[in-house]
Amino acid sequence: MRKDPASRHRPTPHRAWRGIRLKRVEIGIDPDAAPEPAIIPADWSDQAAAGLVALRADRSMIGVDQAADAWIAPLAAAAERLGRGEDVASTLHRLVATRRAAPSPGIWQGRAEPVPGFVFNLPQFLDESGMFDAAAFGEAVEHAVLALSLAQPSAQRLALGMADLALLLARLDIDYASPTARDVAATIGALLAAHADIASAGLLARGIAPGCAITPAPVPASCAQPSLRAALLDARERALACGLRQHRSLTGLLPPGPVEMLLDVETVGIAPPLSALDSEGGLARWARARLAASGRTAESALAASLAGADPFGVTDAAGIAAMREVIAPVCAILPEVPSLPAPRAASAGRGKLPARRGGYTQKVSVGGHRLFLRTGEYPDGRLGEIMISLPKDSATLRGMAEAFAGAVSIGLQHGVPLDEFVDEFAFTRFAPAGAVEGDAMISQATSLLDYVFRHLAATYSQRPDLAALDLADDAAGVDATAPLLPLDLPETGTGRPKRQRPVLKLVS
Repeated sequence: MRKDPASRHRPTPHRAWRGIRLKRVEIGIDPDAAPEPAIIPADWSDQAAAGLVALRADRSMIGVDQAADAWIAPLAAAAERLGRGEDVASTLHRLVATRRAAPSPGIWQGRAEPVPGFVFNLPQFLDESGMFDAAAFGEAVEHAVLALSLAQPSAQRLALGMADLALLLARLDIDYASPTARDVAATIGALLAAHADIASAGLLARGIAPGCAITPAPVPASCAQPSLRAALLDARERALACGLRQHRSLTGLLPPGPVEMLLDVETVGIAPPLSALDSEGGLARWARARLAASGRTAESALAASLAGADPFGVTDAAGIAAMREVIAPVCAILPEVPSLPAPRAASAGRGKLPARRGGYTQKVSVGGHRLFLRTGEYPDGRLGEIMISLPKDSATLRGMAEAFAGAVSIGLQHGVPLDEFVDEFAFTRFAPAGAVEGDAMISQATSLLDYVFRHLAATYSQRPDLAALDLADDAAGVDATAPLLPLDLPETGTGRPKRQRPVLKLVS
């Protein structure tokens, strides 16, 4: 253990922490909070340190070993009084030191909770050969039930849950949305439930509670790790032989908090991997693990992405629903998940236009400024490209118009509906604006972009109502004859669609 100047007067750590190199950091619970000292293992992240700061019962407990011993020591003493011969203290300390599991905040802080819980970090139970350590997992679950029962003897509901399922599956090179992934998750969930039943029944045998019937957990027909399924069958048989348990319910996923931070969890509970990128724009930990497990390089993954494929296995709403369905029978508390937006056609890759394409060129004058609008079409007549040329304006404005048109074209080719661009840019107001000459459909425009997108809506989206609007009419709420001064505030009117941003004015 590395000596730290601030640790000279710290009590001797439990033997489970000996030999672990420590580091001291200054960190707050969140970016706006004042930094506080924390001592954690050297290979733990700053997120884990922030979790420690939020969990500890006393600010003087700057070491994670101290904070853990504050709740473990009383529980170990209580276990000895009950005649439990196993080394409870060593097992609980080892779970925290290896970041395999940790209890809910109330246990750390010595306060009662409506439903005390324990979180198990699933990837930490994989051994070097990539096999799930079912024996260690079962032992951890049984000690967790004992610890929570000793901490809150009157609690009839516990919440033992899993975390970072997505990373576990990635390290096993399994797609989250696949049947194989659901079999693995259901097997682990049933194993957790069975060992929790066994531990709770052991408490009942000592006369602590009247008892609740043990319901057998369903066993998947197969599992990618046969030894894991064999361990489940054995634990399930032992649980059924007990007949009754102390607690009404034992499993559940509580809302995420500092416990997941301390365990350095990337995806809470059974949450799916929704993006291969992390918050800083790099590859997420689960995505890197998936590449390593599959033997692929980052270059090959990039090539697959550019070709429109998904080399990582990002999950959709259907995959999430299917996973929840198999976990629900073994999880008494299963929070709702937010609905996901429907995927755009962009996920299929860019649909480029043919070298020889149809389309037309529209020449108009808007407020005295000449504009050429050129369109490019797919063979089926869909709009796939626009070009905007302003031959009489400055080089800067010409360049911005061309770049803007290029960006819109890329969006169209990736499947963004034209109507979304129309709703965003129609009726924007900035100079030049005014009378439109050269287009019989549109007589007035509040800006160049207003003209372009109302014209496109009338031509390609069957929305002639936008083209026919008379913006000089008072009923439309816009006076097209009024001068557009640089800092005028936009007027509001009833003729503008609801999904419009505040008016923007540019002066060339």
